[in-house]
Amino acid sequence: MNLIEIFQNWVAQVPDLLQPLIVALAGAIPFIEGEGAASIGIIGGIHPVIAAIAAIVGNFLCVAVLVLLSSGARTAIVNRSRVGDPVLAGAGSAAVEPEAPHADRKAARREKFQRAFERYGVPGVSLLGPLLLPTHFTATMLAAAGVGKARVLFWQALAIIGWTTVVAVIVGGAVYAIR
Repeated sequence: MNLIEIFQNWVAQVPDLLQPLIVALAGAIPFIEGEGAASIGIIGGIHPVIAAIAAIVGNFLCVAVLVLLSSGARTAIVNRSRVGDPVLAGAGSAAVEPEAPHADRKAARREKFQRAFERYGVPGVSLLGPLLLPTHFTATMLAAAGVGKARVLFWQALAIIGWTTVVAVIVGGAVYAIR
């Protein structure tokens, strides 16, 4: 049983008032996000508007937390390296850590993000990002790169609302056409 089936079963098993909460939780998971969560809710019998709103809220809240954390971490590292901490500034570390087996995948994602960021900027990466990477990764990388929190959150909110709405309309239309 995969993660999507688990959420669909949860939606079917809980009372109607709790179903949007399950959809919001699904929206907080990378690769499911708002689009998948709205689909889970709609297929599970939730009204498309309620499913879409719950999915958007779940996805955006998780992205907002990640942006705030990664932006805070970047600020702490930058401020610490300015003070002259040799460990964080990169000086004095002669030992090279061995590459992790998944380092190639991370490097490929980072390179894909960097190419898109240079070509399209924050709006383009945010709005087109879900086609390449989950919004969680895109938003975190933007904040870690030093883009302002408000700017990242604004464009991520637009992307989450837009993509989730489009998918909810398509899935909702398909479900209601079949019924």
